[in-house]
Amino acid sequence: MLDTHRIRVFRSVMASGTIQAAADNLGYTASAISQQISALQKETGLTLFEREGRGLSPTPAARALVAQTNDLMGELSRLDGVIADLREGRSGRLTIGYFASAGAEWMPTLARHLARELPSLTLELVLNEIPRRGGGPLDLDIVMEFPGSQDPPGSRRVPLLVDPYVALVPADHHLADASEVTLPELEGDTWISSDLPNAIGSKILIAACESAGFQPRFAVQAQDHYTGIAFVRAGVGISVIPRLAAAVIPPEADIRVLNIAPPQPIRHIVAVIRDPAGNPATNRAVELLRELIG
Repeated sequence: MLDTHRIRVFRSVMASGTIQAAADNLGYTASAISQQISALQKETGLTLFEREGRGLSPTPAARALVAQTNDLMGELSRLDGVIADLREGRSGRLTIGYFASAGAEWMPTLARHLARELPSLTLELVLNEIPRRGGGPLDLDIVMEFPGSQDPPGSRRVPLLVDPYVALVPADHHLADASEVTLPELEGDTWISSDLPNAIGSKILIAACESAGFQPRFAVQAQDHYTGIAFVRAGVGISVIPRLAAAVIPPEADIRVLNIAPPQPIRHIVAVIRDPAGNPATNRAVELLRELIG
């Protein structure tokens, strides 16, 4: 069985770039780090570093080992947290996945309520819009529904919000005073993408535009709602984003938020509870979210 301490030292050397830098970061001597690396090479039968000038260069095997130990380190980190909870008398841990607009609008208030009601609870919030490496499964995952999506076995879905998209246009746009617009009316504008290209939100928007008979041509790839809003404010173009994400726009901003007539993009936000019967804090978090959303 591999010595996990040696794995940690090895990963520090890979991340730090040199044995001396890893020694400085870990508070060891360079000699102690070298001994750990030598022991790990004997333990694995792998050559992890080769001489290059005055330093060492990682081998392909070293790079592969780093990638393969990401999940292990995540699990060990989670276990460290569990042990710390037990040592300090905390009653439990709750891990919640969220996307950016839900995080900005809901997570701070949710965290405040949970801290008041369950002061011994350890709350971990995880942004689920980027690939996650390591760590245990999420107790509660706030996601957007999309055809073909699958939940973990035994989990339960709870609807939270039907969130229609809105159009953001600069204050001097020719449609700025309209109460409602159609997607084809915006076809000829400079479009700003406010989401990652392959994200569910982008797919929902593009599907609605295709239903209206065109495919939007994105001149700017902002890749997140808040940067996209800034581009609209600067007069670069228009953007179509979920209403929840548009909630951060102050009334005095030089942006008009317009409703969209059918076919209107709409996202359905749900909470996926991994183990409905296993963690009472999870169910309470969902109750609080539903109260918060109204």
